[in-house]
Amino acid sequence: MTISDPMAAANLYRLAFGFIPAQMVHVAARLGLPDALAEEDLSPAELARRTGAHAPSLHRLLRGLASLGLVEETATGTFRLTPAGAPLRADVPGSVRPMLMPYFSQAVWSSWGRLLDSVRTGEPSVESVTGGSVFAHFAAEPELAAEFHAAMAVSAGAEAEAIARLYDFTGVGTVVDVGGGSGTLLAGVLGSRPGLRGVLVDTASGVSSAPAVLEAAGVADRCEVTAGDFLDSVPAGGDLYVFKSVLHDWDDESCVRILRNCREAMAAGARVLIVEVVAPAVVDGTTDPFLTVSDLNLLVLTRGRERTEEEFARLLDAAGLRLTRVGDAVGFNGYRMIEAAPATAGDGAA
Repeated sequence: MTISDPMAAANLYRLAFGFIPAQMVHVAARLGLPDALAEEDLSPAELARRTGAHAPSLHRLLRGLASLGLVEETATGTFRLTPAGAPLRADVPGSVRPMLMPYFSQAVWSSWGRLLDSVRTGEPSVESVTGGSVFAHFAAEPELAAEFHAAMAVSAGAEAEAIARLYDFTGVGTVVDVGGGSGTLLAGVLGSRPGLRGVLVDTASGVSSAPAVLEAAGVADRCEVTAGDFLDSVPAGGDLYVFKSVLHDWDDESCVRILRNCREAMAAGARVLIVEVVAPAVVDGTTDPFLTVSDLNLLVLTRGRERTEEEFARLLDAAGLRLTRVGDAVGFNGYRMIEAAPATAGDGAA
């Protein structure tokens, strides 16, 4: 058989071996190469001295990064950082470095190596790697947990500005951020909306850095930090309950439990705001690959999934809530604002 489209084969090779440039980018960020090259061109030997690497091997990595356009090799044999590689610096606004760290940890990397197992069994492969859930693994590794929460803060910070600007906060006095981790999203919303108060709830390890984040944002005096488990209960008294990248980590049964806890805490006029990707009913070549990659990442690491609008509506209905609106994309990576309200007898909700 002759391949009729050589370009199709070439594209498949690029896809199949995509793990190699992915690791190249990760190692560059982990070693701090972009930061070292931020101010001056450096030789591989000097970079190796500063980063504790093997100079000849580092030289090979740098040439690989140059082929990706992230650094540039000069005529004198030194290397300089390019604009394409600049977001890998740790000290720049919008740095992507925090997002790379936890997802290239040994446990996550090994779990992706067992994607076949997850597809065959429907079980998160991370559990066969670590012996438990990914959240238990992160909790047992303080440094990894810190990297994970830093990664979540990158995304939360991007969405906070859009939510504060686009969402109608009429009638909202208190915002409860459920599973809000370090409080980056809530800090951003409160900072843009001086009339609001906030309640941040997450596990004890999740909120451990929240006081410093809220203090730095100048909103600590308007925000209560609560350590708790949203699978057991959600604080009462809020006018708006926000779930940012929470529900997609859980199976349907757990999501209904979380949302039902929220419904029980809500007053009649309160609302729910879910900020997550909304999957299309049909995926085709125009679909953003982030959606399917994120969904498979959830398959490998959690028991959750990315959901369609119809699937969100079913979860809400089962929890005694009704979907009222799905807004346009906010921030990056296609997150959308999904609004819900307590169901009434006429809605026919559970």
